[in-house]
Amino acid sequence: MNLLKYIDVYHNFPVTGIRFNDVSKLMEEPNVFKYIIDHLADYAKSNHADLIVGPEANGFVFGSAVAYKLGIGFAPARKPGKLPGDSVGMSYKLEYGEDSLNLRKEDVQDRKHVVIIDDVFATGGTLKTTANLISDLGGTVVGAGVILELTKLNGRKNINGLDLVSLQKYEG
Repeated sequence: MNLLKYIDVYHNFPVTGIRFNDVSKLMEEPNVFKYIIDHLADYAKSNHADLIVGPEANGFVFGSAVAYKLGIGFAPARKPGKLPGDSVGMSYKLEYGEDSLNLRKEDVQDRKHVVIIDDVFATGGTLKTTANLISDLGGTVVGAGVILELTKLNGRKNINGLDLVSLQKYEG
Protein backbone atom coordinates (compact mmCIF):
# COMPACT_ATOMS: atom_id res chain seq x y z
CA MET A 1 0.00 0.00 0.00
CA ASN A 2 1.28 3.47 -0.85
CA LEU A 3 0.95 5.35 2.42
CA LEU A 4 2.45 8.56 1.04
CA LYS A 5 -0.86 9.63 -0.51
CA TYR A 6 -2.28 9.83 3.03
CA ILE A 7 0.52 11.99 4.42
CA ASP A 8 0.24 15.77 4.16
CA VAL A 9 3.44 17.78 3.96
CA TYR A 10 3.73 21.21 5.56
CA HIS A 11 6.75 23.31 4.67
CA ASN A 12 8.42 25.54 7.27
CA PHE A 13 6.62 23.89 10.19
CA PRO A 14 7.23 23.99 13.12
CA VAL A 15 10.15 26.24 12.14
CA THR A 16 11.58 27.62 8.90
CA GLY A 17 13.42 25.02 6.86
CA ILE A 18 11.60 21.99 8.27
CA ARG A 19 9.29 19.85 6.19
CA PHE A 20 6.66 18.35 8.51
CA ASN A 21 4.97 15.08 7.56
CA ASP A 22 1.48 14.98 9.04
CA VAL A 23 0.11 11.44 9.44
CA SER A 24 -3.40 12.43 10.57
CA LYS A 25 -5.08 11.09 7.41
CA LEU A 26 -3.57 7.65 8.11
CA MET A 27 -5.75 7.53 11.22
CA GLU A 28 -8.84 8.92 9.48
CA GLU A 29 -9.01 6.18 6.84
CA PRO A 30 -10.19 2.94 8.53
CA ASN A 31 -8.66 0.55 5.99
CA VAL A 32 -5.33 2.38 6.03
CA PHE A 33 -5.26 2.52 9.84
CA LYS A 34 -6.06 -1.20 10.00
CA TYR A 35 -3.31 -1.98 7.49
CA ILE A 36 -0.77 -0.06 9.61
CA ILE A 37 -1.81 -1.65 12.91
CA ASP A 38 -1.94 -5.15 11.46
CA HIS A 39 1.55 -4.88 9.94
CA LEU A 40 3.15 -3.28 13.00
CA ALA A 41 1.45 -5.87 15.24
CA ASP A 42 2.79 -8.71 13.08
CA TYR A 43 6.27 -7.24 13.46
CA ALA A 44 5.94 -6.87 17.24
CA LYS A 45 4.54 -10.38 17.56
CA SER A 46 7.43 -11.82 15.53
CA ASN A 47 9.77 -10.22 18.09
CA HIS A 48 7.79 -11.77 21.00
CA ALA A 49 6.97 -8.33 22.40
CA ASP A 50 5.62 -8.22 25.94
CA LEU A 51 5.42 -4.41 26.01
CA ILE A 52 4.96 -1.66 23.43
CA VAL A 53 6.43 1.77 24.12
CA GLY A 54 5.18 4.73 22.10
CA PRO A 55 6.86 8.15 22.13
CA GLU A 56 4.72 11.24 22.40
CA ALA A 57 2.51 11.99 20.58
CA ASN A 58 1.59 9.78 17.61
CA GLY A 59 3.46 6.83 19.10
CA PHE A 60 0.61 6.80 21.66
CA VAL A 61 -2.03 6.30 18.98
CA PHE A 62 -0.30 3.66 16.89
CA GLY A 63 1.52 1.95 19.76
CA SER A 64 -1.53 1.55 21.99
CA ALA A 65 -3.53 0.10 19.08
CA VAL A 66 -0.74 -2.44 18.42
CA ALA A 67 -0.60 -3.36 22.12
CA TYR A 68 -4.37 -3.79 22.20
CA LYS A 69 -4.32 -6.04 19.13
CA LEU A 70 -1.63 -8.22 20.72
CA GLY A 71 -3.15 -8.22 24.21
CA ILE A 72 0.01 -6.84 25.81
CA GLY A 73 0.92 -3.73 27.78
CA PHE A 74 1.61 -0.23 26.52
CA ALA A 75 3.79 2.47 28.10
CA PRO A 76 3.93 6.06 26.88
CA ALA A 77 7.24 7.91 26.58
CA ARG A 78 6.15 11.41 27.58
CA LYS A 79 7.47 14.91 27.66
CA PRO A 80 8.80 16.15 31.03
CA GLY A 81 6.21 16.84 33.73
CA LYS A 82 3.50 14.68 32.13
CA LEU A 83 3.99 11.41 34.04
CA PRO A 84 3.08 10.89 37.69
CA GLY A 85 5.24 8.70 39.90
CA ASP A 86 8.90 7.84 39.60
CA SER A 87 10.20 8.44 36.08
CA VAL A 88 13.50 8.82 34.28
CA GLY A 89 14.12 11.38 31.55
CA MET A 90 16.59 11.98 28.78
CA SER A 91 17.15 14.85 26.33
CA TYR A 92 17.98 14.55 22.66
CA LYS A 93 18.51 16.68 19.57
CA LEU A 94 15.90 17.20 16.87
CA GLU A 95 16.43 18.48 13.36
CA TYR A 96 15.30 21.86 14.66
CA GLY A 97 16.14 21.97 18.37
CA GLU A 98 16.08 19.78 21.44
CA ASP A 99 13.45 17.72 23.26
CA SER A 100 13.13 15.32 26.19
CA LEU A 101 11.25 12.11 26.95
CA ASN A 102 10.41 10.39 30.22
CA LEU A 103 9.35 6.85 31.12
CA ARG A 104 7.98 5.60 34.43
CA LYS A 105 10.25 3.08 36.09
CA GLU A 106 7.51 0.59 36.97
CA ASP A 107 6.21 0.50 33.39
CA VAL A 108 9.39 -0.98 31.95
CA GLN A 109 11.29 -2.87 34.66
CA ASP A 110 12.12 -6.46 33.75
CA ARG A 111 10.38 -6.40 30.37
CA LYS A 112 12.39 -8.72 28.17
CA HIS A 113 10.88 -7.95 24.77
CA VAL A 114 10.03 -4.30 24.24
CA VAL A 115 9.10 -2.94 20.80
CA ILE A 116 8.95 0.79 20.16
CA ILE A 117 6.20 2.00 17.81
CA ASP A 118 6.21 5.51 16.33
CA ASP A 119 4.93 7.36 13.29
CA VAL A 120 7.91 9.01 11.55
CA PHE A 121 11.59 8.03 11.71
CA ALA A 122 13.89 10.86 10.66
CA THR A 123 17.28 11.44 12.32
CA GLY A 124 16.87 8.68 14.91
CA GLY A 125 16.92 10.94 17.97
CA THR A 126 13.51 10.01 19.35
CA LEU A 127 13.97 6.30 18.72
CA LYS A 128 17.49 6.19 20.18
CA THR A 129 16.43 8.13 23.27
CA THR A 130 13.40 5.90 23.83
CA ALA A 131 15.54 2.78 23.46
CA ASN A 132 18.13 4.16 25.89
CA LEU A 133 15.45 4.96 28.46
CA ILE A 134 14.01 1.44 28.19
CA SER A 135 17.47 -0.09 28.63
CA ASP A 136 18.30 2.19 31.56
CA LEU A 137 15.11 0.99 33.27
CA GLY A 138 15.95 -2.69 32.83
CA GLY A 139 13.96 -3.46 29.69
CA THR A 140 15.29 -5.07 26.53
CA VAL A 141 14.47 -3.39 23.23
CA VAL A 142 14.04 -6.06 20.55
CA GLY A 143 12.95 -3.77 17.73
CA ALA A 144 11.11 -0.72 16.52
CA GLY A 145 8.36 -0.20 13.98
CA VAL A 146 7.51 3.05 12.22
CA ILE A 147 5.11 4.08 9.51
CA LEU A 148 7.32 6.46 7.54
CA GLU A 149 11.11 6.49 7.29
CA LEU A 150 12.74 9.60 5.85
CA THR A 151 15.76 7.84 4.34
CA LYS A 152 17.50 11.04 3.19
CA LEU A 153 18.25 11.91 6.83
CA ASN A 154 20.22 8.66 7.42
CA GLY A 155 18.72 8.07 10.86
CA ARG A 156 19.70 4.39 10.88
CA LYS A 157 23.32 5.39 11.50
CA ASN A 158 22.21 6.84 14.85
CA ILE A 159 20.36 3.83 16.27
CA ASN A 160 23.29 1.46 16.73
CA GLY A 161 21.96 -1.42 14.65
CA LEU A 162 18.55 -1.59 16.37
CA ASP A 163 16.18 -3.70 14.28
CA LEU A 164 13.83 -1.27 12.56
CA VAL A 165 10.92 -1.94 10.24
CA SER A 166 9.33 0.92 8.29
CA LEU A 167 6.10 0.47 6.37
CA GLN A 168 6.95 3.27 3.91
CA LYS A 169 10.31 4.75 2.96
CA TYR A 170 10.59 8.21 1.50
CA GLU A 171 13.73 9.78 0.06
CA GLY A 172 12.39 13.33 -0.39
